[in-house]
Amino acid sequence: MPKQTLWGYPKGLYILFFTEMWERFSYYGMRAILILYLTTKTTEVNAGLGWDKVSALELYGWYTMMVYVMSVPGGLLADRLLGQKKTVMLGGFLLCIGHLILALDALWAFYTGIIFIVFGVGALKPNISTMVGGLYQKGDFKRDSAFTIFYIGINIGAFAAPLLVGYVGEVINWHYGFGLAGIGMALGQIVYLWGQKYLTTVGNFVPIQRETGTNKKVPLTSVEKDRLIVLILSFIIVIVFWGAYEQAGGLMNLYARDKIDRMLYGFEIPASFLQALHAFYVILFGVPVAFFWTKWRKKGKESSSLFKMGVGTIITGFGFLLLAGAAIETASSLDGKAAIYWLFGAYLLHVIGELSISPVALSFITKLAPLKYASLTMGAYFMVSGLGNKLAGIIGEAAQNAGEYTIFMGVFIFCVSFGVLLVVFVKKLKKLTHGADDIDPEIVFVEAE
Repeated sequence: MPKQTLWGYPKGLYILFFTEMWERFSYYGMRAILILYLTTKTTEVNAGLGWDKVSALELYGWYTMMVYVMSVPGGLLADRLLGQKKTVMLGGFLLCIGHLILALDALWAFYTGIIFIVFGVGALKPNISTMVGGLYQKGDFKRDSAFTIFYIGINIGAFAAPLLVGYVGEVINWHYGFGLAGIGMALGQIVYLWGQKYLTTVGNFVPIQRETGTNKKVPLTSVEKDRLIVLILSFIIVIVFWGAYEQAGGLMNLYARDKIDRMLYGFEIPASFLQALHAFYVILFGVPVAFFWTKWRKKGKESSSLFKMGVGTIITGFGFLLLAGAAIETASSLDGKAAIYWLFGAYLLHVIGELSISPVALSFITKLAPLKYASLTMGAYFMVSGLGNKLAGIIGEAAQNAGEYTIFMGVFIFCVSFGVLLVVFVKKLKKLTHGADDIDPEIVFVEAE
């Protein structure tokens, strides 16, 4: 039976596109207003929970960590029991339930809704991406462009969510905002259920055939051991990057609300709106940055994955230098607030850094992983991403005692120093990869975080 296609791509791709777009809409909508809701006073017209910033950032760190960590059991559930297609469906239902509960104005509802969302994202996120790849045979040249289309959907959802959910939640009512995020997820689930007829050949459960007889463990080769050293370093880079980058939804979100003059052309921009900048910049600069690195490599200059990650870390660090400048202006201004342009610039540098780290790291790590441990390595990638998110929460908590300027400068110095060390030792580290970096082209588009 020939595949059903639309504009040259399987119709199933568009089903997954819209499902993930709405799932990301719900996630980034939740992320945009969570820390603001937690810290808004209970006496405000649009009352929050009235938590102190340290407690709120602690919960934010645990939440964003567990969303990624639960991707590991979510992947195992698909591999061992349900298959990807049913696990994605389960995740969608859990997300709808979680957002529906969050729309209720009660503390028990808040905690219960958070738990459902963590399990829902963990079930849906790792498996829907795998299903996109499953639409194509190995070696199909359209596979990469299909992922590009898929990631565009991710960034559309990530861009729209802070604007719509952020406005409704921050300006009108927090619980209406949580509910709107849930409506987005419900739309995605409806699309997914309706489109099952276009996904009949992908994501089905296939029992794992276990080998019989003697099954001795095969030790790692010397090449694999060398690559493992670089793999561990790559995980450290991922933790460092997300620890810095994920300040966006936590510390930087609070800073935007409390210490940034958000008046622009007579309109006060809600703090949550600034969360849309990441996705906007990714859409705007994703192709130019990829084009730059392609031209850079054609000129014969150093363009290894480790070099790109080092440069990306340095650029991300300079984003925090701009934030330190904002902190200086805040301390010296009469109203205790800094210009919004500091944040515009900081987010831009963070995204330029992201485009040189996130897609490169994901591709690089899969190249370094021993073939027999490929799935385990991908699970480990999600784990360390979660640890990076938790680190972000810890850094945000520290800022409440040390002050924003100290933390911003500290992150700047650490990221730049770490990135410079990577660049300096890149040739020695490349030798340990034994040519793994030359296996496959890298993914161009990334998810806005």
